[in-house]
Amino acid sequence: MTRYSAVAIALHWLIALAIVGLVVIGIVMTGLPDTELTRKFALYQLHKSLGITVLALSLLRLAWRLTHPPPPLPDTLRPWERRAARATHIGFYMLIVAIPLLGWAMVSASPYNIPTVLWGVIPWPHLPLPKAAFEAFKAGHVLLAFGAVALLVLHVAAALKHHYVQRDDVLARMLPFMRRKGA
Repeated sequence: MTRYSAVAIALHWLIALAIVGLVVIGIVMTGLPDTELTRKFALYQLHKSLGITVLALSLLRLAWRLTHPPPPLPDTLRPWERRAARATHIGFYMLIVAIPLLGWAMVSASPYNIPTVLWGVIPWPHLPLPKAAFEAFKAGHVLLAFGAVALLVLHVAAALKHHYVQRDDVLARMLPFMRRKGA
């Protein structure tokens, strides 16, 4: 069995955990009433910090992927499964870059003009964008986030299908401590 490199595996799981965290934080922060402004502000700052971190990790992962080809897919995959795997990965790469960029654009165009301070330490600049574009950036950010969640569910379901139904090594290629059965 050929596996992804340790760097690819680490970036995959760091980004995946961060995305799950971003979704949870995003749901909680947008559901808070305005009477909890201190908590809401802290969660928004955390969400923005984690989002920019995902953007940086995603660009690093994309650079790694372009210079380090992934292991070949198993010969047991049908042509449609190969196409679906490729489309899913391309979709993920697009989303993990586009969603944070739209978030940054949304914050930059926000009429509230609240500064972004990454991890409570690093001031992050706002882009020079018109306030009138705020709603469009917000809608795009939310829509793509829901798309990412749907793609994530599909991705996890496919990985579990390969592992438990097809009993191949597709999942083991990306898990840090899983080895091939019988090896």
